[in-house]
Amino acid sequence: MKNAKQVIETFWEIQDGHDYSRLIPLFADDAVFEDPAIGRVEGKEAITQLLHQLTKELADKKMHFEVLEIAGDETVAWSRWLWKRPDGDVEGVGLYKVRDGLLVSYRDFYAVPEE
Repeated sequence: MKNAKQVIETFWEIQDGHDYSRLIPLFADDAVFEDPAIGRVEGKEAITQLLHQLTKELADKKMHFEVLEIAGDETVAWSRWLWKRPDGDVEGVGLYKVRDGLLVSYRDFYAVPEE
């Protein structure tokens, strides 16, 4: 079973492919996903819908995410990343909790860019 750091390393490897629906198996049934621009999404079913929506919405936009560093232990991990956008990069941090090899808490922190 993967520890938190390994789960997040896998998360970032998958995310590089821009098909966010491939991330669904990493989430526990009772997971919580929190993002400043999206809000709080509770449960794997709702997170699944969100990830499918993000795959569609971000497919045609000229942006992607780039991980800068990842650290963690058995149950908690964090990452520092860049949201690469045509209008300017946004730096953020993610804090993650893992139980039994699955994400139970995913929380991003960053300043939401003005449109």
